[in-house]
Amino acid sequence: MKQSWKPGTMIYPLPAVLVSCGESEEEYNLFTVAWTGTVCTNPPMCYISVRPERHSYPIIKRTGEFVINLTTASLARATDWCGVRSGKDFDKFSEMGLHAEPAVVVKAPVVVESPISIECRVKEVIALGSHDMFLAEVVNVLVDEEYIDPETGKLDLGRAEMITYCHGEYFRLGDVIGHFGWSVRKKPKTKRKCAKVKK
Repeated sequence: MKQSWKPGTMIYPLPAVLVSCGESEEEYNLFTVAWTGTVCTNPPMCYISVRPERHSYPIIKRTGEFVINLTTASLARATDWCGVRSGKDFDKFSEMGLHAEPAVVVKAPVVVESPISIECRVKEVIALGSHDMFLAEVVNVLVDEEYIDPETGKLDLGRAEMITYCHGEYFRLGDVIGHFGWSVRKKPKTKRKCAKVKK
């Protein structure tokens, strides 16, 4: 039996990402976002929802750029810490021992330790209530070569131990249980063996 709860944000799990922003080293900042996701394939678009009182909010609104840095088990502590401390009071890169590196297209920095950094340019800001949504176009993606198979060129994020956020807790992703389209994939026909008839 299911209980009826008041309306709330219960779509879990979600990616827990480190969003980096700022046009210069003096204002570089990191903050943690779980309200994020994909909204379109072509053009590639995503979003982050941010409270207007967050330190990074006016930076992103002014620059119109940010980077979504995916996180791993080794980044779990930094991911949490950057979500509960303010860039007004701390240099988060320095405090967490993380390294900022220039992005390729946008001015916001990327987190070197992240396996994938997604460079974004804001297309629209939508006021929703507690949060404003920054709807953005993906203008470049940086992928750590450590997770690219040198022979096939395929990305293997399974080895990165990605983390997710679920109702106030962080989880390491587990075992692969399928792949896109596996439920409708045709099984190869097996040859039937005929029983030998004894004469």
